[in-house]
Amino acid sequence: MKRRQFITLLGSAAATWPLAARAQQSPLPTIGFLHPESVETRREQLTAFHAGLAETGYIEGRNVAIEYRWAEGQNDRLPALAADLVRRRVAVIAALSPPAALAAKAATATIPIVFSIAGDPVQIGLVASLNRPGGNLTGETSLNVEVGPKQLELLHQLVPTATIIALLVNPTSPYIAEYTTKDVQAARALGLQLHVLQASAERDFDAAFAALAQLRAGGLVISSDVLFNNRLDQLVALGARHAVPTIYQFREFVEAGGLISYGGSLRNGWHLVGVYSGRILKGDKPNDLPVQQAVKVELVINLKTAKALGLTVPATVLARADGVIE
Repeated sequence: MKRRQFITLLGSAAATWPLAARAQQSPLPTIGFLHPESVETRREQLTAFHAGLAETGYIEGRNVAIEYRWAEGQNDRLPALAADLVRRRVAVIAALSPPAALAAKAATATIPIVFSIAGDPVQIGLVASLNRPGGNLTGETSLNVEVGPKQLELLHQLVPTATIIALLVNPTSPYIAEYTTKDVQAARALGLQLHVLQASAERDFDAAFAALAQLRAGGLVISSDVLFNNRLDQLVALGARHAVPTIYQFREFVEAGGLISYGGSLRNGWHLVGVYSGRILKGDKPNDLPVQQAVKVELVINLKTAKALGLTVPATVLARADGVIE
């Protein structure tokens, strides 16, 4: 190769080097991820979130980065964690749970926020309406607050001799009034006495379960709350220790040894948050993405646990089950 040709080629290559370097160094779009608990409690759901992102063409580490902020069971840390994500100028915040969504909303009115919650996002002030959310938030809401009366009915079918049922709630939950009112009305219609037990922290669980014997409760309903969802192994173990037939919101409880669950799907909710986060990265606005309402409700039964409790699951209930663990 002649010297002049070599210099020309070298000059052309050198001209492209800064562009290539800038391309390699250009930051990926970043999603801020906010959750009240730890990654250890949410690995399966996190897989569903990543699957939702992948449906829109985003793979973590390849064309999108994710800044994870886990509150490790301390909700009072959520405002500071949300503020940190805002300072880092993430492109969108995925807020899983009502406390996370409320903290994210308080931290920013401009960065898009995608939430997944159980209950009415209009009632707790996240959005103006489901179809036209308004502002910078949208997401998914499950039917778990609405299924309380049906849970009581299912528990009554499993334990027809029980006349007293307990309901475990978190008094700090934004849906506490909804749970209590609807379930009390449903219990009356079934001829049951409903006693409300409260637990706002893990340390309250033992006392709540100890109260079951004093009340002579023949069954227990665990309401949907991030505290309970993230302590499912402990709650299932307490239910077994006290030999109380218990109905939960999510199939994960039954897979861990619980008796029965009836409610929406955590995995489906996280999957949709992934899809919506990806769509926003592609340019969609939160106000143009209606809040999705879960339409599928799962009934899952653990026959092994039923046998241990001395219960016979009616054929009519088994026939309706979406999942049976034997």
